[in-house]
Amino acid sequence: MQPIMRKTTILYLVSVLLLFSGCQALEKQQQYGAAVEVNGHFLFRSTLDSLTVGLSSDDSLRVAQQYISAWAKDILMYDAVKNGQLNVEIDAIEQMVADYRHSLYVHAYESYLVERFMSKAVPDSTVEQMYAQLSDRFRLDESIMKGILVIVPNDAPNIGKLRKWMTNESLDDIEKYVYQNASGYELFADRWVTTTDMLAQIPVERKELENKLKTKNQIEVSDSLKTYLLQVTDKYLLGNPMPLEYARPEIEKIILSERQVDFLLKEREKLYNEAIQEQKIRFYEN
Repeated sequence: MQPIMRKTTILYLVSVLLLFSGCQALEKQQQYGAAVEVNGHFLFRSTLDSLTVGLSSDDSLRVAQQYISAWAKDILMYDAVKNGQLNVEIDAIEQMVADYRHSLYVHAYESYLVERFMSKAVPDSTVEQMYAQLSDRFRLDESIMKGILVIVPNDAPNIGKLRKWMTNESLDDIEKYVYQNASGYELFADRWVTTTDMLAQIPVERKELENKLKTKNQIEVSDSLKTYLLQVTDKYLLGNPMPLEYARPEIEKIILSERQVDFLLKEREKLYNEAIQEQKIRFYEN
């Protein structure tokens, strides 16, 4: 929709909605870019224009009309409370608003201090110490694994050889075979994959996969079209402690969270002491 057509449509809608206010009032508000006024609150034409970019004339009219109606009703509800028409504790609301505004300012400043001045480095020794101290906390709620996944059509040739190559982790032979025959291939021998991740790729139930992982390093399942070969090169089973490398992000998050609490307490104390020294805080005797 062309900008001129869209503005014309919105102007027409506004004119209809404001007809009761008279041409003089409409011209006055148009002069300042307002489209609608409700009890001294203004909705500007630029807002309506931004909502209807690219829309047809009919769609522009519908979207603008819906927005104006919702906006006006919200304003009327707000004013009803402000004017005491509803049994609402205005002072309590204003106090909550003030408290929330105060919290936003404090949070913004604390975030700035943390981002700008708090160290984010976490030494390996600190991670290892927490891992040792809280080992029971870092247990797996699902198995994790490293390995190779190859997906082939059920009628693919030499699947027996592929099984042997995967058992021996013969990557050159596997990749040559994959290039010619596979419909899917993933090598994740350098990163941990969860049971949940694997369930998104192979047609097997969670309980069955967890049970197979307990006794097998090569897992094979099929559906009507494909065969899925999973070779597990490393694994940690459900309920066992996480490997340190897997637990590290969570440990670092805990350490940084604790560091942040301590850092902000010190920053608050520093601000307080500086204010005392600069006599920005005065104590009055009763």
